[in-house]
Amino acid sequence: MKRALAVGLVSAQFVLLAALAFLPHGSLWPVTVVVAVASAALCLAGAVLAVLGVVGLGPALTASPVPREHAPLVTTGVYGLMRSPIYAGLIAGALGLALIGASVWHLVAWVALLLLLAGKARWEERMLVAEHPDYAAYGAHIGRFLPAVGRLRSPR
Repeated sequence: MKRALAVGLVSAQFVLLAALAFLPHGSLWPVTVVVAVASAALCLAGAVLAVLGVVGLGPALTASPVPREHAPLVTTGVYGLMRSPIYAGLIAGALGLALIGASVWHLVAWVALLLLLAGKARWEERMLVAEHPDYAAYGAHIGRFLPAVGRLRSPR
């Protein structure tokens, strides 16, 4: 069951990212130079953040939200700033795509991706707390997608 849910979540994530990239452009707002530059900056920052997250995980990296057994808990590098930098990078890059897309459907796809990744992160964190006793204390000090935002409640 856990494996099927993981595959479903990852598949839905890729479908939403593809939708953001390939939906027809809209006219919800004018795509000015400022919007184009902001979009490019968000896409670039998101890509850099996601790559730093991938590289930072090292042997703990998996495409699935289900953590690798006996993989080390990574709390340094970009993981010292936020718990889910890969997801944060995807959210930022997807926002850039939604900005340049300028349609209601782009916004809907971005919000759906945001909600999906937030739920996926929460599920993943429950498994990480079970796998790593130190994760709860780490999560109490480090934000989920942004530094200091979305910290876990302090362990009792």
